[in-house]
Amino acid sequence: MSVRFTIRKLGSQGDGIAETESGDLFIPFTLPGEIVTAARERDRATLMAVLEASPLRVEPACRHFTECGGCALQHFETEAYRRWKREKVVHALKGKGIECEIGELVACAPQSRRRVVLAARRMDAGMLLGFNRHLSPEIISISECPISLPEIVAALGQLRALAELICATTKSFRMAVTVTGSGLDIAVHESGKLGEHQRRIASNFVIAQGFARLSIDDEIVIEPRKPVVMFGSVAVAVPPGTFLQATEAAERTMAEIVSGHLKRAKKIADLFAGCGSFALRLATKSEVHAVEGDAAALSALDRGSRFATGLKRVTGERRDLFRRPLTFKELNAFDGLVFDPPRAGAEDQSKQIARSDVPYVAAVSCNPVTLARDLRILIDGGYMLNSVTPIDQFLWSPHVEAVALLEKPRRRRG
Repeated sequence: MSVRFTIRKLGSQGDGIAETESGDLFIPFTLPGEIVTAARERDRATLMAVLEASPLRVEPACRHFTECGGCALQHFETEAYRRWKREKVVHALKGKGIECEIGELVACAPQSRRRVVLAARRMDAGMLLGFNRHLSPEIISISECPISLPEIVAALGQLRALAELICATTKSFRMAVTVTGSGLDIAVHESGKLGEHQRRIASNFVIAQGFARLSIDDEIVIEPRKPVVMFGSVAVAVPPGTFLQATEAAERTMAEIVSGHLKRAKKIADLFAGCGSFALRLATKSEVHAVEGDAAALSALDRGSRFATGLKRVTGERRDLFRRPLTFKELNAFDGLVFDPPRAGAEDQSKQIARSDVPYVAAVSCNPVTLARDLRILIDGGYMLNSVTPIDQFLWSPHVEAVALLEKPRRRRG
């Protein structure tokens, strides 16, 4: 049964929130001030109709919007959407008592996402390939995607055919597709064990379609061309399923902000370094020590640095920074530092940074809440927060990246 609700505000995940006698009710694809009807189930509801629309409601960019769970906010007017996303960072910092200069949101262009994770499943009617429905395991087959690079959208038919060839399970599986300088890199997970015949057919298909690589559960099935990504002027052959920033433009912007802040540093530590998106750019002017827990990513960074020209010394260290963060004594060997942890942030590592006397620190985060927690630790340890720049690289989603720049007065070392 549908009931009438008034939307009061947007929640942190982009859902409209209506106040009810039993608490807040979350209704996706609605906007503040709207009057809607929705079918309620506990604290969530499915939108049935918009009775009175917000003046900020716009026509979605994609025919699959509201069915596909990939985007949450295509119906939100552009400038209002950007203000809301920036405010997520402001709100998180205020929650920890932090006030500083927060820049305008660096916008994300449509058709710029270089890596998407598709869901696939074999059905009686054929192979489904697309994204999961909002908060559901159901797969919505897609024929367009306005956030993704055109190379991905143009290949949807071939990717669906490849999914059919490699499927050896009755369950759904994941297909991560990344645009690289060598072609599409396709990393599949949980599609089942391939037989030799299937493997040969899939390999021939990959070659025929001009894909760069196919891997299944991190095992390379075939690699006609090593997938290469440029970090500044350095070419890196990335391992299967490796982490990359979602858009090349956002990565470049973050690297420019970080590099500008650390320009006076002669020796820099890059923590959670990945394949070197920061380290290899910073190494054009400074010595860099890259610390990363993933062996394959660190190896790719190392190979990239060895074959590049014009770089200062780059060293690498494999280390789980959650279990064994660099100590403040180790950090004191550096005069610049950048850290870019996963969404959980870097609480223990931040405590060690706070005790150090590294004068220039750049913190990069995809989670404003854990960023605020880590910045609070650094500020309490004597750092001054100069600026925070919000960056959108997850268009029409609730996710927002941020780069925070900090300084600590240099202490005389005994």
